[in-house]
Amino acid sequence: MGEFDLIRRFFQRPAADGAEAGVDVGIGDDCAVLVPTPGARWLVSSDMLVEGRHFLSTVDPARLGHKALAVNLSDLAACGATPRGFTLALALPRADEAWLAGFSRGLLALADASGCPLIGGDTTQGPLNLCVTVFGEAPAGQALLRRGARVGDEIWVSGKLGDARLALEVFRGTVALDGLGLETVRAAMECPAPRLALGQALRGIATAAIDLSDGLLGDLGHILAASGVGARLDVDALPRSAVLAAQSPALQRECLLAGGDDYELVFTAPPGAVLPDVGVRLTRIGVIEAQPGLRVVDGRGAAVEHGLRSFDHFSA
Repeated sequence: MGEFDLIRRFFQRPAADGAEAGVDVGIGDDCAVLVPTPGARWLVSSDMLVEGRHFLSTVDPARLGHKALAVNLSDLAACGATPRGFTLALALPRADEAWLAGFSRGLLALADASGCPLIGGDTTQGPLNLCVTVFGEAPAGQALLRRGARVGDEIWVSGKLGDARLALEVFRGTVALDGLGLETVRAAMECPAPRLALGQALRGIATAAIDLSDGLLGDLGHILAASGVGARLDVDALPRSAVLAAQSPALQRECLLAGGDDYELVFTAPPGAVLPDVGVRLTRIGVIEAQPGLRVVDGRGAAVEHGLRSFDHFSA
């Protein structure tokens, strides 16, 4: 199977074209042609997934297809954007038809569910590497950014944290789980749910936002640095699954604070703000302070010494 046969068979779909989807021209030309919404601003983000660095060689290809797009859609969610399309650059060791069928099924199922058609990309032979670029829109002046947090704002997080990191520890052999517990944390690691509806609903409410990809300490730290503020974070308030809650306190804190791969939204909002109900749990986890830095405390307000830091591609 040649390169262009591969594209036609697994990735090209007539439904991806059409001005009603915001796309005039999709796969098959030198460039895609997108239709901007009057008064909107483009939001663009790219993420790369490399085998052995971001995912295991044993991952189900359908789940990998889902995650490849989900981690990018999570960036759009953090900015309150509506998806308009994405491109895929794909390096493959070989054209494995069964693998491609599963990968494209997972990828395109999430694309359909999110209203985000595949509009182009590239394929080549090489070590397994996936790079997705997403395009989204938000009304002018309404995109959520990292730099708007103000002293006194409350810090909120969506969903539950730490399960993806717990799954990684299972695969590393440092934790033993089986049955439903293992599937719960593995699904969190391999099938994150981008919080698109929440991000869009937070426009005009949240003062700053970010998605959790590298760990709460580091990602919240980006908001603090961009906004020129500090924060107090209550580690006991952090939402967690029953599976994680059954682990040792030290492991819980490591997964919650520095785990990464959560793809939940952390955002700040003024006290008393009416938060949207989009069917996603929201938990208050801290408050923005004037003093620089991030202070981690327990439920009694006592300082927590942790020695943890978030994921960094060049120091991990």
